[in-house]
Amino acid sequence: MLAPVFIPDVLRTVGLLLILALLAVSCPVLAAEPLRFEIEGVDGKLQKDLNDSLVVPPGLLRNDEIDQRWLQRFVDQVPTTLRKALQPFGYYRPTIETELKEIDAASYVLIIRIERGSAIRLKSLQLDLAGSGAQYDKLKSLLAEFPLQQGDVLHQGLYEGGKAALKRKAQDLGYLDADYVVHEIRIDVDRATAAIELLLQTGPRYRFGEVTFSGADQYPESFLRRYLFFDSGDVFSYARLGETQLNLLDADRFEEIRLIPDRAMVVAEQIPVEVALTPAPTKRLRPGIGYGTDTGARFSLQFDHLNMVERGHHLTLQLNLSQVRQSAVASYTMPVTKNLNSANVLRAGYEREEVDSFDTEKLTVEVERMQDFGRGRKGSLYVQFFQEKYTVGDVTDIARMIVPGVRYSRRRYRDLVRPRKGHQYSLEMRGAHQWLGSDTGLFQVLAAGNLLKPLPGRLTLFTRVEGAFTAQNEPFADIPASLRFFAGGDQSVRGYAYQSLGPEDDDGEVIGGKHQLVGSIELERALGEKWGVALFYDVGNAFNDFNSMDLQQGAGLGIRRYTPIGPVRVDLARQFGVNNPGFRVHFSIGFGW
Repeated sequence: MLAPVFIPDVLRTVGLLLILALLAVSCPVLAAEPLRFEIEGVDGKLQKDLNDSLVVPPGLLRNDEIDQRWLQRFVDQVPTTLRKALQPFGYYRPTIETELKEIDAASYVLIIRIERGSAIRLKSLQLDLAGSGAQYDKLKSLLAEFPLQQGDVLHQGLYEGGKAALKRKAQDLGYLDADYVVHEIRIDVDRATAAIELLLQTGPRYRFGEVTFSGADQYPESFLRRYLFFDSGDVFSYARLGETQLNLLDADRFEEIRLIPDRAMVVAEQIPVEVALTPAPTKRLRPGIGYGTDTGARFSLQFDHLNMVERGHHLTLQLNLSQVRQSAVASYTMPVTKNLNSANVLRAGYEREEVDSFDTEKLTVEVERMQDFGRGRKGSLYVQFFQEKYTVGDVTDIARMIVPGVRYSRRRYRDLVRPRKGHQYSLEMRGAHQWLGSDTGLFQVLAAGNLLKPLPGRLTLFTRVEGAFTAQNEPFADIPASLRFFAGGDQSVRGYAYQSLGPEDDDGEVIGGKHQLVGSIELERALGEKWGVALFYDVGNAFNDFNSMDLQQGAGLGIRRYTPIGPVRVDLARQFGVNNPGFRVHFSIGFGW
Protein backbone atom coordinates (compact mmCIF):
# COMPACT_ATOMS: atom_id res chain seq x y z
CA MET A 1 0.00 0.00 0.00
CA LEU A 2 2.78 2.46 0.87
CA ALA A 3 5.18 1.56 -1.96
CA PRO A 4 3.41 3.51 -4.77
CA VAL A 5 3.42 6.66 -2.65
CA PHE A 6 6.95 6.70 -1.29
CA ILE A 7 9.30 4.59 -3.48
CA PRO A 8 9.39 6.96 -6.52
CA ASP A 9 10.38 9.89 -4.29
CA VAL A 10 13.10 7.84 -2.58
CA LEU A 11 14.52 6.72 -5.95
CA ARG A 12 14.51 10.29 -7.25
CA THR A 13 16.30 11.51 -4.12
CA VAL A 14 18.96 8.77 -4.31
CA GLY A 15 19.50 9.45 -8.02
CA LEU A 16 19.94 13.16 -7.38
CA LEU A 17 22.50 12.51 -4.66
CA LEU A 18 24.48 10.19 -6.98
CA ILE A 19 24.52 12.81 -9.72
CA LEU A 20 25.72 15.48 -7.30
CA ALA A 21 28.46 13.16 -6.01
CA LEU A 22 29.68 12.42 -9.56
CA LEU A 23 29.73 16.12 -10.39
CA ALA A 24 31.69 16.86 -7.23
CA VAL A 25 34.32 14.25 -8.17
CA SER A 26 34.57 15.10 -11.86
CA CYS A 27 34.52 18.91 -11.73
CA PRO A 28 37.77 20.79 -11.04
CA VAL A 29 38.08 23.10 -8.06
CA LEU A 30 36.97 26.58 -9.05
CA ALA A 31 39.76 29.10 -9.34
CA ALA A 32 40.02 31.91 -6.80
CA GLU A 33 38.63 35.34 -7.74
CA PRO A 34 41.23 37.42 -9.62
CA LEU A 35 40.43 40.49 -7.50
CA ARG A 36 38.59 40.78 -4.23
CA PHE A 37 37.91 43.78 -2.02
CA GLU A 38 38.35 44.56 1.66
CA ILE A 39 36.55 47.80 2.56
CA GLU A 40 37.46 49.44 5.88
CA GLY A 41 35.73 52.35 7.61
CA VAL A 42 32.16 51.24 6.87
CA ASP A 43 30.16 48.17 7.81
CA GLY A 44 26.77 46.51 7.51
CA LYS A 45 24.52 47.30 4.57
CA LEU A 46 26.59 50.31 3.51
CA GLN A 47 29.68 48.13 3.16
CA LYS A 48 27.71 45.61 1.07
CA ASP A 49 26.28 48.33 -1.19
CA LEU A 50 29.74 49.80 -1.80
CA ASN A 51 31.17 46.37 -2.53
CA ASP A 52 28.35 45.72 -5.03
CA SER A 53 29.15 49.01 -6.81
CA LEU A 54 32.63 47.73 -7.70
CA VAL A 55 32.37 45.57 -10.81
CA VAL A 56 35.56 43.84 -11.94
CA PRO A 57 36.08 44.36 -15.72
CA PRO A 58 35.66 41.14 -17.73
CA GLY A 59 39.03 41.61 -19.51
CA LEU A 60 41.03 41.65 -16.28
CA LEU A 61 41.97 37.95 -16.48
CA ARG A 62 43.49 36.75 -19.77
CA ASN A 63 44.99 33.30 -20.25
CA ASP A 64 44.82 32.78 -16.47
CA GLU A 65 46.98 35.88 -15.88
CA ILE A 66 46.07 39.36 -14.63
CA ASP A 67 46.34 42.12 -17.25
CA GLN A 68 48.33 44.70 -15.28
CA ARG A 69 47.21 47.65 -17.42
CA TRP A 70 43.53 46.80 -16.94
CA LEU A 71 44.13 46.23 -13.24
CA GLN A 72 45.78 49.60 -12.67
CA ARG A 73 43.14 51.44 -14.66
CA PHE A 74 40.41 49.84 -12.56
CA VAL A 75 42.18 50.61 -9.24
CA ASP A 76 42.58 54.28 -10.29
CA GLN A 77 38.83 54.52 -10.91
CA VAL A 78 37.78 52.99 -7.55
CA PRO A 79 37.87 56.26 -5.50
CA THR A 80 35.65 58.05 -8.04
CA THR A 81 33.23 55.12 -8.18
CA LEU A 82 32.93 54.95 -4.40
CA ARG A 83 32.49 58.72 -3.99
CA LYS A 84 29.48 58.57 -6.29
CA ALA A 85 28.17 55.49 -4.44
CA LEU A 86 28.44 57.30 -1.07
CA GLN A 87 26.50 60.40 -2.15
CA PRO A 88 23.00 58.83 -1.91
CA PHE A 89 23.80 58.07 1.75
CA GLY A 90 24.68 61.72 2.51
CA TYR A 91 28.48 61.59 2.27
CA TYR A 92 29.85 64.03 -0.30
CA ARG A 93 33.44 64.59 0.91
CA PRO A 94 34.91 61.21 1.79
CA THR A 95 38.61 60.41 1.89
CA ILE A 96 39.41 57.17 0.06
CA GLU A 97 42.76 55.39 -0.05
CA THR A 98 43.55 52.14 -1.87
CA GLU A 99 46.29 49.56 -1.41
CA LEU A 100 46.74 46.70 -3.88
CA LYS A 101 48.32 43.47 -2.58
CA GLU A 102 49.37 40.55 -4.73
CA ILE A 103 48.39 37.10 -3.49
CA ASP A 104 49.79 35.19 -6.46
CA ALA A 105 50.17 35.70 -10.20
CA ALA A 106 46.44 35.27 -10.82
CA SER A 107 44.83 36.94 -7.78
CA TYR A 108 45.00 40.24 -5.88
CA VAL A 109 43.25 41.87 -2.94
CA LEU A 110 42.39 45.58 -3.00
CA ILE A 111 42.26 47.16 0.45
CA ILE A 112 40.07 50.28 0.50
CA ARG A 113 40.18 52.64 3.48
CA ILE A 114 37.33 55.13 3.74
CA GLU A 115 36.86 58.15 5.98
CA ARG A 116 33.33 59.28 5.29
CA GLY A 117 33.68 62.81 6.62
CA SER A 118 30.73 64.92 7.76
CA ALA A 119 27.34 63.77 6.56
CA ILE A 120 24.97 66.13 4.77
CA ARG A 121 22.07 66.92 7.09
CA LEU A 122 18.70 68.45 6.36
CA LYS A 123 18.60 72.10 7.32
CA SER A 124 15.04 72.53 6.11
CA LEU A 125 12.20 70.30 4.88
CA GLN A 126 9.21 71.90 3.19
CA LEU A 127 6.34 69.57 2.24
CA ASP A 128 3.14 71.14 0.89
CA LEU A 129 -0.10 70.18 -0.84
CA ALA A 130 -1.99 72.07 -3.49
CA GLY A 131 -5.32 71.46 -5.17
CA SER A 132 -8.61 70.08 -3.87
CA GLY A 133 -6.88 67.74 -1.41
CA ALA A 134 -4.85 70.45 0.33
CA GLN A 135 -7.39 70.74 3.16
CA TYR A 136 -8.13 67.02 3.52
CA ASP A 137 -7.03 66.12 7.06
CA LYS A 138 -6.16 62.50 6.30
CA LEU A 139 -3.96 63.55 3.39
CA LYS A 140 -2.31 66.31 5.41
CA SER A 141 -1.50 63.84 8.18
CA LEU A 142 0.52 61.79 5.68
CA LEU A 143 3.07 64.61 5.47
CA ALA A 144 4.13 63.83 9.05
CA GLU A 145 4.94 60.26 8.00
CA PHE A 146 7.65 61.37 5.54
CA PRO A 147 10.74 59.24 6.36
CA LEU A 148 13.14 62.25 6.48
CA GLN A 149 12.86 65.03 9.03
CA GLN A 150 14.82 68.18 9.76
CA GLY A 151 18.25 67.32 11.17
CA ASP A 152 18.38 63.84 9.59
CA VAL A 153 21.22 62.69 7.36
CA LEU A 154 20.25 63.15 3.71
CA HIS A 155 19.52 59.61 2.51
CA GLN A 156 18.34 59.82 -1.07
CA GLY A 157 16.89 56.32 -0.99
CA LEU A 158 14.60 57.37 1.86
CA TYR A 159 13.80 60.59 0.02
CA GLU A 160 12.75 58.82 -3.19
CA GLY A 161 10.84 56.16 -1.26
CA GLY A 162 8.99 58.75 0.84
CA LYS A 163 8.17 60.84 -2.21
CA ALA A 164 6.76 57.83 -4.08
CA ALA A 165 4.79 56.63 -1.03
CA LEU A 166 3.18 60.06 -0.50
CA LYS A 167 2.07 60.22 -4.12
CA ARG A 168 0.80 56.63 -4.04
CA LYS A 169 -1.22 57.22 -0.86
CA ALA A 170 -2.77 60.35 -2.38
CA GLN A 171 -3.82 58.29 -5.40
CA ASP A 172 -5.22 55.57 -3.12
CA LEU A 173 -7.42 58.27 -1.55
CA GLY A 174 -8.91 59.07 -4.96
CA TYR A 175 -6.55 61.82 -6.15
CA LEU A 176 -5.54 59.92 -9.28
CA ASP A 177 -3.88 62.93 -10.97
CA ALA A 178 -1.63 63.68 -7.99
CA ASP A 179 1.89 64.66 -9.06
CA TYR A 180 4.77 66.85 -7.95
CA VAL A 181 5.03 70.31 -9.46
CA VAL A 182 8.06 71.06 -7.25
CA HIS A 183 10.61 68.45 -6.16
CA GLU A 184 14.01 69.87 -5.29
CA ILE A 185 17.03 68.99 -3.16
CA ARG A 186 19.48 71.87 -2.66
CA ILE A 187 22.84 70.75 -1.26
CA ASP A 188 25.51 73.00 0.27
CA VAL A 189 28.56 70.75 0.40
CA ASP A 190 30.73 73.38 2.18
CA ARG A 191 28.27 73.69 5.07
CA ALA A 192 27.23 70.00 4.90
CA THR A 193 23.55 70.97 4.75
CA ALA A 194 20.64 70.32 2.43
CA ALA A 195 17.14 71.67 1.87
CA ILE A 196 14.21 69.71 0.46
CA GLU A 197 11.15 71.29 -1.11
CA LEU A 198 8.21 69.22 -2.32
CA LEU A 199 4.85 70.47 -3.58
CA LEU A 200 2.26 67.81 -4.44
CA GLN A 201 -0.57 68.97 -6.68
CA THR A 202 -3.44 66.62 -5.80
CA GLY A 203 -5.87 67.48 -8.56
CA PRO A 204 -9.55 66.48 -8.19
CA ARG A 205 -10.77 63.58 -6.06
CA TYR A 206 -12.40 60.87 -8.16
CA ARG A 207 -15.19 58.50 -7.19
CA PHE A 208 -16.65 55.33 -8.66
CA GLY A 209 -19.37 56.02 -11.19
CA GLU A 210 -21.84 53.69 -12.86
CA VAL A 211 -20.89 49.99 -12.91
CA THR A 212 -21.95 47.88 -15.89
CA PHE A 213 -21.54 44.13 -16.47
CA SER A 214 -20.97 42.45 -19.81
CA GLY A 215 -20.53 38.88 -21.03
CA ALA A 216 -22.46 37.13 -18.23
CA ASP A 217 -26.09 37.77 -19.11
CA GLN A 218 -27.16 34.37 -17.75
CA TYR A 219 -26.51 35.67 -14.22
CA PRO A 220 -28.82 38.37 -12.82
CA GLU A 221 -27.14 41.73 -12.19
CA SER A 222 -28.19 41.69 -8.54
CA PHE A 223 -26.23 38.46 -8.12
CA LEU A 224 -23.11 39.85 -9.83
CA ARG A 225 -23.17 43.05 -7.76
CA ARG A 226 -22.58 40.97 -4.65
CA TYR A 227 -18.95 40.59 -5.75
CA LEU A 228 -18.27 44.35 -5.91
CA PHE A 229 -15.96 45.67 -3.20
CA PHE A 230 -17.29 49.19 -3.75
CA ASP A 231 -20.48 51.11 -4.48
CA SER A 232 -21.10 53.91 -6.94
CA GLY A 233 -20.14 57.14 -5.20
CA ASP A 234 -17.33 55.59 -3.13
CA VAL A 235 -13.84 57.10 -3.41
CA PHE A 236 -12.09 55.55 -6.39
CA SER A 237 -9.35 53.06 -5.51
CA TYR A 238 -7.43 50.57 -7.64
CA ALA A 239 -7.07 48.46 -4.50
CA ARG A 240 -10.87 48.08 -4.38
CA LEU A 241 -10.87 47.02 -8.01
CA GLY A 242 -8.29 44.38 -7.06
CA GLU A 243 -10.45 43.12 -4.19
CA THR A 244 -13.41 42.88 -6.54
CA GLN A 245 -11.37 40.81 -8.98
CA LEU A 246 -10.34 38.47 -6.14
CA ASN A 247 -14.00 38.07 -5.15
CA LEU A 248 -14.89 37.08 -8.70
CA LEU A 249 -11.94 34.68 -8.89
CA ASP A 250 -12.96 33.03 -5.62
CA ALA A 251 -16.47 32.51 -7.00
CA ASP A 252 -15.00 29.91 -9.39
CA ARG A 253 -17.71 30.77 -11.95
CA PHE A 254 -15.74 32.79 -14.51
CA GLU A 255 -12.92 31.88 -16.89
CA GLU A 256 -11.89 35.48 -17.58
CA ILE A 257 -12.39 38.63 -15.49
CA ARG A 258 -11.57 42.19 -16.60
CA LEU A 259 -12.35 45.38 -14.68
CA ILE A 260 -12.12 48.41 -16.97
CA PRO A 261 -12.31 51.92 -15.46
CA ASP A 262 -12.99 54.38 -18.29
CA ARG A 263 -11.32 57.68 -17.37
CA ALA A 264 -12.18 59.08 -20.80
CA MET A 265 -15.87 59.02 -19.81
CA VAL A 266 -15.54 60.81 -16.46
CA VAL A 267 -18.63 62.82 -15.52
CA ALA A 268 -18.58 65.08 -12.45
CA GLU A 269 -15.32 63.41 -11.34
CA GLN A 270 -16.99 59.97 -11.33
CA ILE A 271 -15.30 57.14 -13.24
CA PRO A 272 -17.56 54.49 -14.83
CA VAL A 273 -16.39 50.90 -14.56
CA GLU A 274 -17.13 47.98 -16.86
CA VAL A 275 -16.88 44.45 -15.47
CA ALA A 276 -16.27 42.17 -18.44
CA LEU A 277 -16.77 38.48 -17.64
CA THR A 278 -16.43 35.20 -19.48
CA PRO A 279 -18.47 32.58 -17.58
CA ALA A 280 -17.13 29.10 -16.92
CA PRO A 281 -19.33 26.00 -17.45
CA THR A 282 -22.10 25.91 -14.86
CA LYS A 283 -22.30 22.11 -14.59
CA ARG A 284 -19.42 20.13 -13.10
CA LEU A 285 -18.76 16.56 -12.00
CA ARG A 286 -15.89 15.97 -9.57
CA PRO A 287 -14.77 12.54 -8.34
CA GLY A 288 -12.42 12.04 -5.40
CA ILE A 289 -10.63 9.19 -3.67
CA GLY A 290 -8.83 8.77 -0.36
CA TYR A 291 -7.98 6.43 2.43
CA GLY A 292 -8.01 6.67 6.20
CA THR A 293 -7.58 4.25 9.04
CA ASP A 294 -10.87 5.58 10.48
CA THR A 295 -12.93 5.21 7.30
CA GLY A 296 -11.00 2.73 5.17
CA ALA A 297 -10.94 3.38 1.43
CA ARG A 298 -13.25 6.21 0.44
CA PHE A 299 -14.71 7.53 -2.77
CA SER A 300 -16.70 10.67 -3.44
CA LEU A 301 -18.62 11.98 -6.42
CA GLN A 302 -19.96 15.54 -6.50
CA PHE A 303 -22.17 17.22 -9.06
CA ASP A 304 -22.58 21.01 -9.05
CA HIS A 305 -24.95 23.24 -10.96
CA LEU A 306 -23.81 26.82 -10.33
CA ASN A 307 -26.70 28.71 -11.88
CA MET A 308 -30.00 27.04 -11.20
CA VAL A 309 -33.02 28.86 -12.69
CA GLU A 310 -30.48 31.47 -13.90
CA ARG A 311 -30.47 33.21 -10.53
CA GLY A 312 -27.04 32.14 -9.31
CA HIS A 313 -28.54 29.42 -7.12
CA HIS A 314 -26.19 26.51 -6.43
CA LEU A 315 -27.28 22.88 -6.44
CA THR A 316 -24.88 20.26 -5.04
CA LEU A 317 -25.41 16.50 -5.13
CA GLN A 318 -22.75 14.56 -3.26
CA LEU A 319 -22.17 10.84 -2.81
CA ASN A 320 -19.62 9.67 -0.22
CA LEU A 321 -18.74 6.01 0.12
CA SER A 322 -16.31 4.40 2.54
CA GLN A 323 -16.00 1.10 4.35
CA VAL A 324 -17.62 2.42 7.56
CA ARG A 325 -19.69 5.38 6.38
CA GLN A 326 -21.92 6.07 3.40
CA SER A 327 -23.89 9.21 2.67
CA ALA A 328 -25.87 10.91 -0.07
CA VAL A 329 -26.61 14.62 0.37
CA ALA A 330 -28.39 17.21 -1.75
CA SER A 331 -28.08 20.91 -0.93
CA TYR A 332 -29.63 23.94 -2.58
CA THR A 333 -27.98 27.31 -1.85
CA MET A 334 -29.77 30.60 -2.49
CA PRO A 335 -27.33 33.56 -2.21
CA VAL A 336 -28.35 36.64 -0.28
CA THR A 337 -28.23 39.71 -2.51
CA LYS A 338 -26.70 42.12 0.00
CA ASN A 339 -23.83 39.94 1.27
CA LEU A 340 -21.27 38.02 -0.77
CA ASN A 341 -20.91 34.89 1.38
CA SER A 342 -24.33 34.84 3.03
CA ALA A 343 -26.99 32.42 1.85
CA ASN A 344 -30.08 30.40 2.65
CA VAL A 345 -29.48 26.66 2.34
CA LEU A 346 -31.80 23.65 2.10
CA ARG A 347 -30.28 20.19 2.67
CA ALA A 348 -31.58 16.67 2.59
CA GLY A 349 -29.59 13.52 2.99
CA TYR A 350 -29.14 9.94 4.04
CA GLU A 351 -26.23 8.71 6.15
CA ARG A 352 -25.25 5.28 7.37
CA GLU A 353 -22.36 4.47 9.69
CA GLU A 354 -21.28 1.14 11.15
CA VAL A 355 -18.40 0.88 13.63
CA ASP A 356 -17.63 -1.35 16.59
CA SER A 357 -19.36 1.05 19.02
CA PHE A 358 -22.63 1.67 17.15
CA ASP A 359 -24.68 1.28 13.96
CA THR A 360 -26.84 4.15 12.72
CA GLU A 361 -29.03 5.05 9.75
CA LYS A 362 -30.20 8.64 9.52
CA LEU A 363 -32.51 10.63 7.24
CA THR A 364 -32.06 14.42 7.58
CA VAL A 365 -33.67 17.61 6.31
CA GLU A 366 -32.10 20.92 7.32
CA VAL A 367 -32.83 24.60 6.75
CA GLU A 368 -29.93 27.01 7.40
CA ARG A 369 -29.35 30.75 7.16
CA MET A 370 -25.61 31.45 6.84
CA GLN A 371 -24.25 34.92 7.52
CA ASP A 372 -20.76 36.11 6.60
CA PHE A 373 -19.17 38.64 8.97
CA GLY A 374 -15.92 39.11 7.03
CA ARG A 375 -12.29 38.25 7.85
CA GLY A 376 -13.04 34.52 7.90
CA ARG A 377 -15.93 34.80 10.38
CA LYS A 378 -19.18 33.01 9.69
CA GLY A 379 -22.34 32.31 11.63
CA SER A 380 -25.56 30.48 10.98
CA LEU A 381 -28.97 29.64 12.38
CA TYR A 382 -30.45 26.28 11.46
CA VAL A 383 -33.25 23.84 12.14
CA GLN A 384 -32.58 20.14 11.54
CA PHE A 385 -35.25 17.46 11.23
CA PHE A 386 -34.06 13.86 11.33
CA GLN A 387 -35.13 10.30 11.94
CA GLU A 388 -32.43 7.93 13.12
CA LYS A 389 -32.43 4.19 13.63
CA TYR A 390 -29.51 3.19 15.81
CA THR A 391 -28.02 0.31 17.76
CA VAL A 392 -25.67 1.06 20.66
CA GLY A 393 -24.64 -1.83 22.91
CA ASP A 394 -27.67 -4.08 23.19
CA VAL A 395 -30.20 -1.26 22.62
CA THR A 396 -31.87 -0.67 19.25
CA ASP A 397 -34.23 2.27 18.88
CA ILE A 398 -35.64 4.88 16.50
CA ALA A 399 -35.49 8.59 17.34
CA ARG A 400 -37.29 11.49 15.68
CA MET A 401 -35.76 14.86 16.44
CA ILE A 402 -36.29 18.52 15.62
CA VAL A 403 -33.06 20.30 16.52
CA PRO A 404 -32.64 24.09 16.17
CA GLY A 405 -29.16 25.48 16.63
CA VAL A 406 -26.65 28.25 16.08
CA ARG A 407 -23.06 28.02 14.78
CA TYR A 408 -20.18 30.49 14.73
CA SER A 409 -16.69 29.95 13.34
CA ARG A 410 -13.58 31.75 12.22
CA ARG A 411 -10.82 30.43 9.96
CA ARG A 412 -7.51 32.16 9.23
CA TYR A 413 -5.38 29.80 7.14
CA ARG A 414 -3.88 31.18 3.91
CA ASP A 415 -2.40 28.04 2.33
CA LEU A 416 -4.77 25.07 2.27
CA VAL A 417 -2.21 22.62 0.83
CA ARG A 418 0.51 23.19 3.44
CA PRO A 419 -0.41 25.92 5.93
CA ARG A 420 2.38 27.14 8.20
CA LYS A 421 0.50 29.71 10.24
CA GLY A 422 -3.09 30.33 11.23
CA HIS A 423 -5.90 29.44 13.54
CA GLN A 424 -9.47 28.23 13.52
CA TYR A 425 -12.20 28.02 16.12
CA SER A 426 -15.89 27.18 16.21
CA LEU A 427 -18.76 27.22 18.66
CA GLU A 428 -22.13 25.52 18.27
CA MET A 429 -25.20 25.37 20.50
CA ARG A 430 -28.13 23.12 19.69
CA GLY A 431 -31.12 21.73 21.50
CA ALA A 432 -34.36 19.79 21.28
CA HIS A 433 -37.50 19.43 23.36
CA GLN A 434 -40.60 17.32 23.41
CA TRP A 435 -42.69 20.50 23.02
CA LEU A 436 -41.06 21.02 19.62
CA GLY A 437 -41.87 17.48 18.51
CA SER A 438 -38.68 15.65 19.48
CA ASP A 439 -38.68 12.24 21.16
CA THR A 440 -36.29 13.51 23.85
CA GLY A 441 -35.11 16.84 25.22
CA LEU A 442 -31.51 18.00 25.42
CA PHE A 443 -29.17 20.97 25.15
CA GLN A 444 -25.61 20.70 23.79
CA VAL A 445 -22.62 23.01 23.48
CA LEU A 446 -19.76 22.07 21.16
CA ALA A 447 -16.50 24.03 20.93
CA ALA A 448 -13.29 23.41 18.99
CA GLY A 449 -10.15 25.32 18.12
CA ASN A 450 -6.70 24.84 16.69
CA LEU A 451 -3.57 26.94 16.29
CA LEU A 452 -0.63 26.56 13.91
CA LYS A 453 2.46 28.58 14.81
CA PRO A 454 5.84 28.68 13.04
CA LEU A 455 8.97 28.20 15.16
CA PRO A 456 12.68 28.64 14.40
CA GLY A 457 14.52 25.79 12.71
CA ARG A 458 11.71 25.06 10.19
CA LEU A 459 9.52 23.80 13.01
CA THR A 460 5.78 24.33 13.35
CA LEU A 461 3.68 23.82 16.47
CA PHE A 462 0.12 22.59 16.01
CA THR A 463 -2.31 22.44 18.93
CA ARG A 464 -6.00 21.60 18.99
CA VAL A 465 -8.72 21.18 21.57
CA GLU A 466 -12.33 20.00 21.34
CA GLY A 467 -15.00 19.93 23.99
CA ALA A 468 -18.71 19.15 24.25
CA PHE A 469 -21.36 19.33 26.96
CA THR A 470 -24.86 17.81 27.16
CA ALA A 471 -27.80 18.37 29.47
CA GLN A 472 -30.93 16.26 28.97
CA ASN A 473 -34.35 15.89 30.58
CA GLU A 474 -34.78 12.15 29.96
CA PRO A 475 -32.54 9.07 30.43
CA PHE A 476 -29.29 9.02 28.48
CA ALA A 477 -30.40 5.84 26.66
CA ASP A 478 -32.96 7.95 24.74
CA ILE A 479 -30.28 10.08 23.08
CA PRO A 480 -29.64 8.85 19.50
CA ALA A 481 -26.14 7.73 18.56
CA SER A 482 -25.42 10.77 16.35
CA LEU A 483 -25.91 13.10 19.35
CA ARG A 484 -23.64 11.08 21.66
CA PHE A 485 -19.89 11.57 21.88
CA PHE A 486 -17.09 9.11 21.26
CA ALA A 487 -13.31 9.52 21.05
CA GLY A 488 -10.38 7.76 19.40
CA GLY A 489 -9.07 7.68 15.85
CA ASP A 490 -7.03 9.66 13.32
CA GLN A 491 -8.61 13.02 14.20
CA SER A 492 -9.10 12.39 17.91
CA VAL A 493 -6.85 10.36 20.25
CA ARG A 494 -4.34 8.46 18.13
CA GLY A 495 -3.32 5.06 19.42
CA TYR A 496 -6.97 4.01 19.72
CA ALA A 497 -9.45 2.77 17.13
CA TYR A 498 -12.03 5.10 15.61
CA GLN A 499 -14.90 5.91 18.03
CA SER A 500 -13.65 3.25 20.47
CA LEU A 501 -13.42 5.44 23.59
CA GLY A 502 -16.28 6.39 25.87
CA PRO A 503 -18.45 5.12 28.72
CA GLU A 504 -19.29 1.43 28.65
CA ASP A 505 -22.41 -0.56 29.54
CA ASP A 506 -22.51 -3.54 31.91
CA ASP A 507 -21.28 -5.82 29.12
CA GLY A 508 -18.21 -3.68 28.43
CA GLU A 509 -19.62 -2.27 25.18
CA VAL A 510 -18.80 1.39 24.45
CA ILE A 511 -22.07 3.32 24.33
CA GLY A 512 -20.86 6.91 24.10
CA GLY A 513 -21.01 9.79 26.55
CA LYS A 514 -22.76 13.05 27.34
CA HIS A 515 -19.57 15.11 27.30
CA GLN A 516 -16.24 15.09 25.50
CA LEU A 517 -12.78 16.59 25.94
CA VAL A 518 -9.91 16.02 23.49
CA GLY A 519 -6.60 17.83 23.12
CA SER A 520 -3.46 17.42 21.04
CA ILE A 521 -0.05 18.98 20.62
CA GLU A 522 2.15 18.26 17.59
CA LEU A 523 5.61 19.47 16.61
CA GLU A 524 6.51 19.12 12.93
CA ARG A 525 9.90 19.60 11.26
CA ALA A 526 9.77 20.45 7.55
CA LEU A 527 11.94 18.42 5.19
CA GLY A 528 11.91 20.37 1.96
CA GLU A 529 8.68 21.73 0.50
CA LYS A 530 6.72 18.46 0.45
CA TRP A 531 7.88 16.38 3.42
CA GLY A 532 7.76 16.63 7.18
CA VAL A 533 8.24 14.55 10.34
CA ALA A 534 6.20 15.07 13.48
CA LEU A 535 6.07 14.20 17.17
CA PHE A 536 2.62 14.28 18.80
CA TYR A 537 0.78 13.77 22.06
CA ASP A 538 -3.02 13.27 22.25
CA VAL A 539 -5.28 13.07 25.28
CA GLY A 540 -9.04 12.84 25.66
CA ASN A 541 -12.20 10.78 26.07
CA ALA A 542 -15.97 10.91 26.15
CA PHE A 543 -17.60 10.69 29.58
CA ASN A 544 -20.79 11.27 31.59
CA ASP A 545 -19.36 12.93 34.71
CA PHE A 546 -16.68 15.63 34.91
CA ASN A 547 -15.43 14.09 38.16
CA SER A 548 -14.51 10.83 36.41
CA MET A 549 -13.31 11.81 32.94
CA ASP A 550 -10.73 8.99 32.61
CA LEU A 551 -8.77 10.75 29.91
CA GLN A 552 -6.83 8.37 27.66
CA GLN A 553 -3.41 9.20 26.24
CA GLY A 554 -1.50 8.42 23.07
CA ALA A 555 1.80 9.65 21.66
CA GLY A 556 4.08 8.87 18.77
CA LEU A 557 5.70 10.09 15.60
CA GLY A 558 4.54 10.60 12.05
CA ILE A 559 5.58 11.26 8.47
CA ARG A 560 3.90 13.85 6.24
CA ARG A 561 3.85 14.14 2.45
CA TYR A 562 2.02 17.20 1.09
CA THR A 563 0.30 16.94 -2.29
CA PRO A 564 -2.26 19.08 -4.16
CA ILE A 565 -5.01 16.55 -3.39
CA GLY A 566 -4.26 16.66 0.33
CA PRO A 567 -1.65 15.43 2.78
CA VAL A 568 -0.47 11.85 3.09
CA ARG A 569 -0.14 11.09 6.81
CA VAL A 570 1.38 8.07 8.49
CA ASP A 571 1.37 8.08 12.30
CA LEU A 572 2.67 5.43 14.68
CA ALA A 573 1.02 5.94 18.07
CA ARG A 574 1.43 4.17 21.41
CA GLN A 575 -1.15 4.08 24.18
CA PHE A 576 -0.22 5.30 27.67
CA GLY A 577 -1.72 4.79 31.11
CA VAL A 578 -3.50 1.53 30.30
CA ASN A 579 -2.83 -2.12 30.99
CA ASN A 580 -1.04 -3.86 28.11
CA PRO A 581 -0.53 -0.71 26.01
CA GLY A 582 -0.30 -1.27 22.29
CA PHE A 583 0.79 0.44 19.11
CA ARG A 584 -1.48 1.55 16.30
CA VAL A 585 -0.71 2.86 12.81
CA HIS A 586 -2.89 5.69 11.49
CA PHE A 587 -2.72 6.21 7.74
CA SER A 588 -4.67 8.64 5.57
CA ILE A 589 -4.49 10.02 2.03
CA GLY A 590 -6.42 13.07 0.92
CA PHE A 591 -8.75 15.34 2.83
CA GLY A 592 -11.18 13.68 5.19
CA TRP A 593 -14.95 14.13 5.37
